[in-house]
Amino acid sequence: MSALLFVILALFTADDPAAAADAPTQTAPAVAEGTEGPAFPVGAPHDDYGLVSWCYGSLRGYLDLHDEVMPEVTRIETTFRRPGSNLAEDLEVYADMQRDGRKSLEQFERAIEAAEKASVRPIAAIGAEAVARGRSTWAAAPEMPKARVAQEWMSWALPAVCVSTAETLEQRARLMGPAFQVNAEPTQEPATEAVAETPAPANTELGAPETQPLSDAEQPAL
Repeated sequence: MSALLFVILALFTADDPAAAADAPTQTAPAVAEGTEGPAFPVGAPHDDYGLVSWCYGSLRGYLDLHDEVMPEVTRIETTFRRPGSNLAEDLEVYADMQRDGRKSLEQFERAIEAAEKASVRPIAAIGAEAVARGRSTWAAAPEMPKARVAQEWMSWALPAVCVSTAETLEQRARLMGPAFQVNAEPTQEPATEAVAETPAPANTELGAPETQPLSDAEQPAL
């Protein structure tokens, strides 16, 4: 949960004890703590292909919620202003996140496609299941109050491990791809040389009349 969300929650609950019990549950992807390197999302597959597919699904769910949550996000940002802050600039942050998110989505798509092409066995079904698992991290949103969904959406960030793993997966898949393309059809070369080497029969040139042997009567006098 981001510092901004903690501030928002404090403002919501300062004068309303009942609101504290209604603090938002974790609808956005949970992230494991205490791991070396980039934090790993809880519930995501641990293989590179499965993780990138999961990240795609989670990010897709986040991007798809934009139009639904922005009215509530705007209300929250308008109501609870930091001293000296600019509303337009703060709202532009969410637009930047959308642009960055779409770029990351394209990167995940490339990595997933490269891995599926390079694999010696079909893996698209495995990827689709991982995408669905990632997207399901936002599944509770329709059943929750808009304010709570907006708060979780405002605090969400794409796990850094998603981007780094996608880069590694795409590079490895493209480097190893040729070794896995064992089912490619061989290229058929036109048999031009064989035709050229075959001698053409005599008197069969285009337009040449066929000759008939002369009869005895037609033989020329010596």
